[in-house]
This record gives sequence, structure tokens and C-alpha cells, in this order.
Amino acid sequence: MSDPVIHVEPLTAEAFAPFGQVIELAGAQHYPINNGMTERYHDLARVELGGVHARPLISIFRGQPYALPLYLDLVERHPLGSQAFYPLSEHPFLVIVAHDLSGTPDRPHAFRTEPGQGINIAMNTWHGVLTPLEAASDFLVVDRGGDGVNLQEYHFETPYLVRKA
Repeated sequence: MSDPVIHVEPLTAEAFAPFGQVIELAGAQHYPINNGMTERYHDLARVELGGVHARPLISIFRGQPYALPLYLDLVERHPLGSQAFYPLSEHPFLVIVAHDLSGTPDRPHAFRTEPGQGINIAMNTWHGVLTPLEAASDFLVVDRGGDGVNLQEYHFETPYLVRKA
């Protein structure tokens, strides 16, 4: 393994594009509905559902806060569906993702969200666990339910140290 330190970078749509989509209202297509009393921000992320008898799940996850620096020894992926996380608070969270190298994760990338940003992790993308920063936080989560094994975990032999830039 090369340098075991991962520096956290700001979350942008361009930097995150290889791993999925950033979910945010800024710049999103929107239009009024309900007699002009509601603004619909439309089609913010691509929900992916693979396999037989798949269905989307909508859940709330409540995560306890982590402090930086932290050691990253585990990532996971979902080979049969995407997984979206949208925070229900203004607290930032850490997003850790990695490209796939023939069934194992490549060197991870770490992103810090800004208020109003969520993410949709593309199907089969290696990622860290839910990592709220600063305070316990609730997240609206959209992912896949149904038949098939939709969780694979990978433990790094040598943990990475994730720290602020």
C-alpha cells in the first residue's frame, strides 16, 4: 500500500461523479406543483435496482458522530443497488468511496459534505460506513430491498488514517 493517509476534500458533483451523484437543491431542475405552494426538485439521483424481485426502500438512519482523524479498516458495497443518504440536519458528514480493482477496493477518497448536500452511491461502489461529524444525525436513506445478497464487506490489512486536509 502507498501512503496510508487519506485527506478529506470538499464534496463536489465533479469530484464525486465516478462514485455516484451529489444530491443538493442548488442548481437542480425544479418547478412549482400543488397550485404553486410547493417547489418540486426533480430527479436528484439515479436509483439503481438490480436482480429479481427488487424494490426501493425508504428508511431513516440515525448515526452517532465520529471525530477526525479516524482509522478506516472496513468498506462495503452493494452489488444489487444504489444507496442514497440525505441528511435531515445541517451537520456535515464524511463520505468515503473507492473504485473497484478486480473485486477489491482501490485507494479510498474522503469527502466532507456542506449543509444541504447528500449523496447517492452508485451500485457496486465501495464505500465507508455512515460517518456523521459533529453531532448525532438522522438521514433519509433510499436503497434496495428484495432477493439476493446485496452486501459485501472488505477489511483492509493496514487501516488508512483519514484526516482533515
